[in-house]
Amino acid sequence: MNKRVVVTGLGAVTPLGTDVATTWENAIAGKSGIERVTRVNPDDFRAKVAGEVKKFDPEDFMDRKDAMRMDRFSQFAVAAAKMAVKDADFTIDDSNAFRTGVWIGSGIGGMETYEKELRTAIEKGYRRVSPFFVPMMIPDMASGQVSILLGTKGINSCTVTACATGTNSIGDAYRAIQRGDNDAILCGGSEAPLTNMAFAGFTSARALSTNPDPKTACRPFDKNRDGFVMGEGAGVLLLESLDSALKRGAHIYAEVVGYGVTSDAFHVTRPDPNGDGAVRSMKMALESAGLSVDQVDYINAHGTSTQANDSTETQAIKTVFGEYARSVAISSTKSMTGHLLGASGGVEAIFTIKAIEKGIVPPTINYETPDEACDLDYTANRAASRTIDVGMSNSFGFGGHNATLIFRKFEP
Repeated sequence: MNKRVVVTGLGAVTPLGTDVATTWENAIAGKSGIERVTRVNPDDFRAKVAGEVKKFDPEDFMDRKDAMRMDRFSQFAVAAAKMAVKDADFTIDDSNAFRTGVWIGSGIGGMETYEKELRTAIEKGYRRVSPFFVPMMIPDMASGQVSILLGTKGINSCTVTACATGTNSIGDAYRAIQRGDNDAILCGGSEAPLTNMAFAGFTSARALSTNPDPKTACRPFDKNRDGFVMGEGAGVLLLESLDSALKRGAHIYAEVVGYGVTSDAFHVTRPDPNGDGAVRSMKMALESAGLSVDQVDYINAHGTSTQANDSTETQAIKTVFGEYARSVAISSTKSMTGHLLGASGGVEAIFTIKAIEKGIVPPTINYETPDEACDLDYTANRAASRTIDVGMSNSFGFGGHNATLIFRKFEP
């Protein structure tokens, strides 16, 4: 019999704040974390804005020596994981280390480190490349560093599925606890992609918004959307078996009840125009949760602010939910954070859980001009109070990756 799995800790580093409380308060206030980019020279690119993490000091969470041997994405992951552990009042020691794991993914990994060391090689020769180059760059090192610094000795894994990474990581960890492989797993995603090559690649692919106004560049579901805004950050959840959480009297935010994962098998960057993979992902999550569509109160949409994604996701929701699609509350929190790539699923899972806890739907800001292809309730511009017992979070990634999580208000 599958074990029940609950969420007992949350940790986040985002463009809206360097903790969950600040991130949430700014989100429901409809504030934007998107500004003119500073981590690259905006004069070099058609895209001028980004969701940057401000006022982050890695030494608040780790020794300076350890921080210097980590790429920025690993620093974010360690910070978010430590916050989640503290939030859960969870102690890792000899009594539970072997049953406690880490499953934190990254869509790209250490791009900043890669670029820095490549410049060193070109300017000074390959012998001058840092011995820490590889262990700082590879995507699994966020999970590895969290495990090392916190002393977890259970599952230590990294899912890499582009923009579905964070959602898949949480879903994969959920399944592992369900099976009884571990009792607790820190899971989510982390990304620090605000580098020259990442900007160059996404701009060349015509994926990024070229709107220079930070206040209006990211506008999911709006008719005048012209591309996504890249962001950085991390979102980490502590998942536990219900038995583990009850045994230690933990505060339970929500229960994980559904997970869907599918492939479009269509194109490396474009979604299937019929939304087939997204439809099957949502249906699979609902079926695994044993829920009907009219039991879902809120959908945190993938909502990237690209023409193809937003219309396709809207159609997929209509296909799955039928007439009820017009009654369910939907929002894209990317309108405020930007698109955090592999970290987006982790952060958006936190938004979904907080929406359930607080009974508040965060808004989709910058929604001004309706699009006939996007005609559902996107909670435009202002947060909405609503009883939320069940929340769904969607993530879709390059390569045709689709992942959906469902969280439910905890009932003993």
